[in-house]
Amino acid sequence: MGGLCSCWIWTCGFVMMGCLWADFVTGLDVGFSKIQHSTATNGGTLAFLVVGDWGRGGAFNQSQVANKLSLFQMGDIGKKLNIDFVISTGDNFYHKGLKSVADPFFRKSFTNIYTAKSLQKPWYTVLGNHDYQGNTGAQLSRELKKIDRRWNCKRNFIVRAGVADIIFIDTTPFVNTYFDNPKEQRFDWSGIMPRDEYLSSLKRNLDLSLKTSLAPWKIVVGHHAIRSIGYHGDTHEIVDQLLPILEANKVDMYINGHDHCLEHLSNQKGLMQFLTSGGGSKAWKNKIHYELHSETTHFYYDGEGFISVELIWKKAYITFFDVMEKPMYGITIKP
Repeated sequence: MGGLCSCWIWTCGFVMMGCLWADFVTGLDVGFSKIQHSTATNGGTLAFLVVGDWGRGGAFNQSQVANKLSLFQMGDIGKKLNIDFVISTGDNFYHKGLKSVADPFFRKSFTNIYTAKSLQKPWYTVLGNHDYQGNTGAQLSRELKKIDRRWNCKRNFIVRAGVADIIFIDTTPFVNTYFDNPKEQRFDWSGIMPRDEYLSSLKRNLDLSLKTSLAPWKIVVGHHAIRSIGYHGDTHEIVDQLLPILEANKVDMYINGHDHCLEHLSNQKGLMQFLTSGGGSKAWKNKIHYELHSETTHFYYDGEGFISVELIWKKAYITFFDVMEKPMYGITIKP
């Protein structure tokens, strides 16, 4: 179980309290697809970047965030990391996902934006609510790997990467509003219905995957926030249905997007970290619900940026970057 050890702050932000190319394989008896990602070339250390809510054809500062990502391994921002992969927390293509596997917006918002050599690593991604407003089958299709081999997207899957098991989950089907009061929004629920059966299976498989994990670090990635003081705030369905599973299985970190900001919160005991990385493009909502989690909010930045994570056996180093020159905030935690 993770514990908060220390933190440091460089610059602006709202602060409180002091490889190998992997392909999806099937057959896990727990029901999730599995990726075995080798970290042998990194000496057993696992390093990755996290960015979310980005796909706008380069607009709304998406290109600026991409440029800063590309500089990461060149030593221009902080410590050099030889990253293993990039995690996307969803809302990959605005505003209505992809129309088909031939949609040119895939190249316009992904392939032609993240062009740096340092980013030519696998991208592991989940679907967000805006992705569900397009053709979900397009993003999930392996045909996209023929266009850009970095692309790896499934509804629910596990990346087993040495010191960490990272479980990616599909959070959009949990949110009642998308079903009960979608207004002008239309969602592609193919592969989800009947919803109750899908969610029950997801929760059961998540619990079993965590229970059977032997990795020192247990990390879960989803699009929607469990704890957030940002524009959307907590996702109550996720709090009610998934948080008890994560706490019972001593998950170290839950990483999400959805709120277009950067955040670090923890639970009351400081043993589970909630990290928001949803600043891949348009941000600056200027609406903060600090009163929701005043005692457990450690950092909030209402702007664009991304997160880096470096894991070794007994420590994790997490750094928050904006699109400027210096990192803003960092923490060190133990499993």
